Amino acid sequence: MNRRTALLTFLAPALHGQSADIISRITGGQQPTIAIPDFRGAGEAQPWMQLFNLTLFDEVASAGLFRMAPKSFYPLQVPQAPQDWKAPIGGRSQGPWLTDWSNPTVKANYLAMGYCAIQNNQLVLFGWLYDVTQPDLTNAQMFGKVYFGPISEDGAKKIAREFAADILAKFGAKSLLGSKIYFVSNRTGSKEIWSMDYDGSNQRQITRFNSICTTPVLSPDNSKLAFTSFLQGNPGITVLNAESARRLTFVNPVSSIVASPNFAPDGKSMLFSTKIGGGFPNIFSANSDGSNLNRVTSARAVETEPKINPKNSSEVVFVSGRSGPVQIYRMNSSGSDVERLTDGTGTAANPSWHPNGQIISFSWTRGLEPGDFNIFMMDVAKREITQLTHGAGRNLNPVWGPDGLHLVFCSNRGGSLQIWTMLADGTRLRQLTTAGRNEMPVWTH
Repeated sequence: MNRRTALLTFLAPALHGQSADIISRITGGQQPTIAIPDFRGAGEAQPWMQLFNLTLFDEVASAGLFRMAPKSFYPLQVPQAPQDWKAPIGGRSQGPWLTDWSNPTVKANYLAMGYCAIQNNQLVLFGWLYDVTQPDLTNAQMFGKVYFGPISEDGAKKIAREFAADILAKFGAKSLLGSKIYFVSNRTGSKEIWSMDYDGSNQRQITRFNSICTTPVLSPDNSKLAFTSFLQGNPGITVLNAESARRLTFVNPVSSIVASPNFAPDGKSMLFSTKIGGGFPNIFSANSDGSNLNRVTSARAVETEPKINPKNSSEVVFVSGRSGPVQIYRMNSSGSDVERLTDGTGTAANPSWHPNGQIISFSWTRGLEPGDFNIFMMDVAKREITQLTHGAGRNLNPVWGPDGLHLVFCSNRGGSLQIWTMLADGTRLRQLTTAGRNEMPVWTH
């Protein structure tokens, strides 16, 4: 496999409800095998190595890009630095060599290796990545780099995550490092907007309106946070600077409901649902400050949750009850060429575009009692559908991570509604929140 193969080439699976091989199809090829032996720490670095090793292994494994070689198969001699490699002489081993890792029983394609030390009052990682299928060290070494962090748990996690991010970058993958998830939580007594790091750490409250805030969305450059709030009594759109939480100008139309905002890829305009002149809430467009309001749909049904294709601003998916039960539809940005994407059974909602603009994820009650949702994905052009969750509680609001391989969603599978992440094949589930009721996540781009 070409190690620079783009991750986001999508070859849609005709699986119809089965999750096998989803990741390899999204990545455009088979998953290579990587070996990550435990790194050692010199002297005072040793107490931090267990956490470092757990974090590094988990970060790479969670990316969904590799098959992880089982550690029980590793050779007894594990190199820590380039000088540890010893080429065989006359077919006889002189020490650790590339083929120890590429041949049975490990059968790895790649090896991440290194060690940690304390230098100048910092925790220092010396890390290397090798393509062990190459015949010599010159071709095998993909990179070597030094990483620095404070002498603490946070420092051990920092250097492990930065090394993992560089490994993923060598394969065209976008690391989740530095990304944030915004979500709605009632843990303070009101539904407010909160944020957290991609792994659930650093949870902090963004709004303090003592009101109801729902359906957060980020502008494409992550600079603006828009959401529906009840600050004026009726639901309307509020826009904040995402960094400072300073309120920005947004002129809501005179209506009993203005909701479910979504930014265009250029961030200069948005779509939302509002009810003007009686009738039902429909889709409207406006500038990102609410000016230049224009009607997009005119259905005698509730139409909401418009989501603009990040790669094609003329394509929109949305939720509508125009044919009976609420379903997922697509249309042009002008409101023309409307077509239903889901088959009319059950209730379908919460569409979200994959970063490549070819796939959507959504929630659907197909095959379940009304009110119970599972998460599905669809290749919009081919109408090929894959089910990702299977009856474990109520699963809603799936949103793609910036790497295109993870989804964040809310689920009551553990008893209360909480935020979870998973790989796009439904594996590697991780619960991120526990306090209060948490829902409607959105991931920074």
